Order: sequence, then structure tokens, then C-alpha cells
Amino acid sequence: MTLYAESSAVLAWLLEQEHGEAVAATLAQSALVIASDLTLIECDRVMIRAVARNQLRESEAAQRQARLNAVSARWTLLALDEEISERARRPFPAEPVRTLDAIHLASALIARKAVPDIGMLSLDDRVREAAARLGLPLLPV
Repeated sequence: MTLYAESSAVLAWLLEQEHGEAVAATLAQSALVIASDLTLIECDRVMIRAVARNQLRESEAAQRQARLNAVSARWTLLALDEEISERARRPFPAEPVRTLDAIHLASALIARKAVPDIGMLSLDDRVREAAARLGLPLLPV
């Protein structure tokens, strides 16, 4: 199975939130994981904010960032390039779509050109609705 890893799912795994174990299992079972550079940026920013707000100790954040770095080293990362930017600027079937979600959806669509059977790993209801309308299988189910 090939999947596009969107930030909400990756963060649920990293922060050990509800559905985090299902996300971890899905990531582990996937033959290929594709993500945007945006996924890593968003995850790092959440860790930085959590430390700044005293919601997470700096050592815990560092451990989680190290875990993400180790796992994502095996992923295929998509840069925020012109093609993704151009697609994100156009409407999606399930509007309104937030800006960062549009970048994730555009990235998944660009990835689907190379890997037609790609699924969307997301826990965000708005992203899942738009992805479903774009014909992307949703994970976790």
C-alpha cells in the first residue's frame, strides 16, 4: 500500500493521541509513504509551540522530533514546488478548503500521477472529505 501522510495523522502518532496507534500501524504496513515538506514543518512547529506553552518538556519534544526524523528518512518527501502551488490555488470539490490543507491535497494529487493507487492518511475531517471527493482512498478506515 502507498499513502500520502498528512499532518493530522502524523501528529496523532507523534503525540500519542486518539487513533495514533492506528496511524502507526498504517505507516508501518505501507510499502511507500509520501509526504510534503509541509508535514514535517507542521509537526516541528507543533512541538515548538508545545514546549513554548509548557505543554511538553523540551526533552520529550526532542525525542518525538528524533522519532519523526528517523521514520521520515524512509519517506518520499515532496517539495513545495510550482506544480503543487498552482494546483493548491485552484478550487477543490469540497470547498471551503484551508490553505495548508489545499497544499496537502495538491501534493497528494501530484503524487497520484506517479502512484495511481495512493491513499490519504489523515484524521482531519475536512481533508478527508475533500480527498474522498477527489477519489483518494482514506486511511485509517
